[in-house]
Amino acid sequence: LPPGFHFQPTDEEIVFQYLARKTFSRPLPAPVVVHDIDILNMDPWDFPGHSEQDRYFFNRVTGCSDDRGIKRTCTGFWKPTGFQKLIVGSGRMPMVGIKRTVVFYMERNRRAVRTSWFMNVY
Repeated sequence: LPPGFHFQPTDEEIVFQYLARKTFSRPLPAPVVVHDIDILNMDPWDFPGHSEQDRYFFNRVTGCSDDRGIKRTCTGFWKPTGFQKLIVGSGRMPMVGIKRTVVFYMERNRRAVRTSWFMNVY
């Protein structure tokens, strides 16, 4: 990629240009590093890449969350927070996806402590 390139796709681009292409095994539009790992079962400090910048991951959905959508890791859990955001497409497709924010909580002395780690899940 050229020097100074900053990968910052819109929600619609993430759904159409990356997630849809990945689902159908098509090439991605830009040669950016997008890791294909089981991210929701990992602690955030174990993620690949630099923690000072935004990182993007592909993750297959698995059924190992509890009834509230919480995904457990070794030291804590990822918990959905806030409302789901509908991703609206252009043209004939009124809704193309859903965006949800999840926050990492550490478990300390039988209490959950909210951290500053968060992810947007599409």
